[in-house]
Amino acid sequence: MMEKQDLASARRRLRGTNLKSRKRALKILHDARRNASKAK
Repeated sequence: MMEKQDLASARRRLRGTNLKSRKRALKILHDARRNASKAK
């Protein structure tokens, strides 16, 4: 099952205890932040 890849769920997953999903969430947020600064 594929998880949602939006920013809200990524931020929510950062507060969880599951290390794998926290790392994945951090990567999603990191990529989104980089893309946002690139678009300006």
